Amino acid sequence: MKVLVTGGAGFIGSHCVDLLLTHGHEVRVLDALAPPVHAPDRVPDYLSSEVELLLGDVRDRDAVVRALADVEAVVHLAAYQDYLPDFSHFLDVNATGTALLYETIVGGRLPIRKVVVASSQAVYGEGKALCPDQGVQYPPMRPAAQLRAGRWETTCPECRSNLTPLATDETRVNPHTPYAISKYSQELLSLRLGERYGIPAVCLRFSITQGSRQSFRNAYSGILRTFVARMLHGRPPVVYEDGGQRRDYVYVGDAARAILLVLEDDRANGSACNVGTGKAVTVLEYAHRLTKTMGVDVEPVVPGHYRVGDTRHIVSDSALLEGLGWRPTASLDTIMTEYVEWATSQPALADVSDEAGETMLSLGALRRSGTRDSTGELPPRR
Repeated sequence: MKVLVTGGAGFIGSHCVDLLLTHGHEVRVLDALAPPVHAPDRVPDYLSSEVELLLGDVRDRDAVVRALADVEAVVHLAAYQDYLPDFSHFLDVNATGTALLYETIVGGRLPIRKVVVASSQAVYGEGKALCPDQGVQYPPMRPAAQLRAGRWETTCPECRSNLTPLATDETRVNPHTPYAISKYSQELLSLRLGERYGIPAVCLRFSITQGSRQSFRNAYSGILRTFVARMLHGRPPVVYEDGGQRRDYVYVGDAARAILLVLEDDRANGSACNVGTGKAVTVLEYAHRLTKTMGVDVEPVVPGHYRVGDTRHIVSDSALLEGLGWRPTASLDTIMTEYVEWATSQPALADVSDEAGETMLSLGALRRSGTRDSTGELPPRR
C-alpha cells in the first residue's frame, strides 16, 4: 500500500515511516521541516532514503494536492504542539490542516482507503477520578485561585473532597487548552467527515510519547528532552507544581506499532483509541529515575511554578486498542536510556530551559504560586 505520512520527518512520524517500510509499504512524506523541531532547511539524518520526501505545509493546498496523488492511505501526524499562547496557530495548523486534507480528498474524489489521525490524551483535560462519597467524577479544570494558592489536587465538584485518579477510557472528553481543543477538532473532522464521505478513519489518543529522535530544540514542552538537556549541562531538573502530577509515558516504537495496527486492521475504523501504558508515574518520581539512569547526583528543583491549563493527573486506559492485539512493550527506564544515548550523540545539544521559562513567565503561560498582584491576576514579570 502507498501511504502518505504527514509530519513524517518528525519524532513519531519517522518511527512510523521506518515501520511501514519494514512491513512492505511504499511511503511518501509531507513535512515542512519547520523550526523549532527541525534545524532550518535540513533533512534529519534518521529519515530513511527509501521515502519520497515532499517539502510543504499541510495548510498549503498545492502541497497537499501533490502529496495525495496516487496514495491509498494517510497517516496524519503533522501538528503544532507547544505551551505558548499561540491560540490561533494551534487551530490553524491542526484543525485547518486536517480540514484541508479532507477537502482535497473529497473534492478530488481520491480513492483513499483509510486516514489515521494522531490525537492526544490532552483531549480529556483532567482524567477520570474517584470521590470516596460521590463515586466516579470527571473534574473540571482547576481554578486559577486554587493554583495561585499552591493547592494542586483535583477536588470533587460535589463535595470538594480530594479525588483519587483512575485510568481514563475513551468515553468522555473535556479539552481545556488550545492544543487539546485543536486535537479534538481534528478528531471531529476526521471521524464525522470520514463517516459522511465513506473514508474510514481512526484517531489515536497518544499518551506522552517518548524515545529517540524527540527534538531537543523545542524548549517549551517535553519532560524528557528538558530534563536531559539540563542534566547533561550539570543542572538539576525543574519540576512544576509539587511534582505529584501523575502521567503515563509510552514508547515511540509502541506508538508506531499502534499506527500500523489500525492502518491494516479495519476493526478500529470510526473510533478514537487510547495509546498508553496505564502506569502512573509522578513527575518527581520521573525526575529521580532519570537522574539514576544518567548516573548524576542532583536533586530536582521544585519552585512552585505551574503551567496554565496543565492537567494534574491523566493516565490512559488502553483496553480498546489492547483488544485488537496491541500491547506496550518498553519500560520507562528503557525509554530513558534510549533517549539519553541518542541525545548525547547529537551535536550542539543546548540547554535553553531558563530562557524558555522566562518567556513563558512573561507571556503568562507559566506562573508562580503564592504570588499575585493587587488585582489577583498575572504575577509580575521578572
